[in-house]
Amino acid sequence: MTNPGSEPFTYTITFSLMDEQGRAMSTVEETVASVGAGKTVRRTLDHGGYPADGALDAGRVRILDVERVPSDEAPVPAGTCPASGLRLTADQGDAAMGLRVVGLHLENCGDRTYSLEGYPVLQLLDAEHQPVDGVEILRGTEGIPMAGGDGEAPRPVTLRPGEAAVSGLAWRNTTEFGDAVTVPYVRVRAEAGSDPVMVAPHLDLGTTGELGVRAWRKDESGSGDGRPDA
Repeated sequence: MTNPGSEPFTYTITFSLMDEQGRAMSTVEETVASVGAGKTVRRTLDHGGYPADGALDAGRVRILDVERVPSDEAPVPAGTCPASGLRLTADQGDAAMGLRVVGLHLENCGDRTYSLEGYPVLQLLDAEHQPVDGVEILRGTEGIPMAGGDGEAPRPVTLRPGEAAVSGLAWRNTTEFGDAVTVPYVRVRAEAGSDPVMVAPHLDLGTTGELGVRAWRKDESGSGDGRPDA
């Protein structure tokens, strides 16, 4: 992986592993953290899950997707904690009948209590990390058909060490008149003034021009998933 940029980037590459007939057998996701400007990092692909009786060579590997985010805004991997004491991540999302939902998860991995109230602060970005215009970010999901409105006003959330909060993004993948809009990246702040984290949910907004965001609420699931109800 070569970084042609002028700052360090963290790359996430999704590979498809093929059999000898060219059929996709499995996918593997690899993250290459903090590749310096103008630097190249070489690694051997870990192909866990590929059939043991199959020889995997370069001819049986396809690159499906490459995501890149500035290293100082990259989501922190599980088991580590940023200096802020707050670990912010996005899940893989859910899709059903045109409705898309992606959960945002905020874990207090530090050693002090943290309080917040309201909505995550979002900036929508294109493939070159430039702002995407023409999309209205709605507070709440009442305006997104089938998303299930939040119903209640935002409430204060207090997170003790080890506790988490959840929010979520909801939109409809509807295409009518006009140009369809896709948003590869979203810069997220837990609240105004918080450190930014860039996630890659690939929002296929179609021509709706709207994205709903849910208020933070305490994650009471106890499962570590914390995905908001769709």
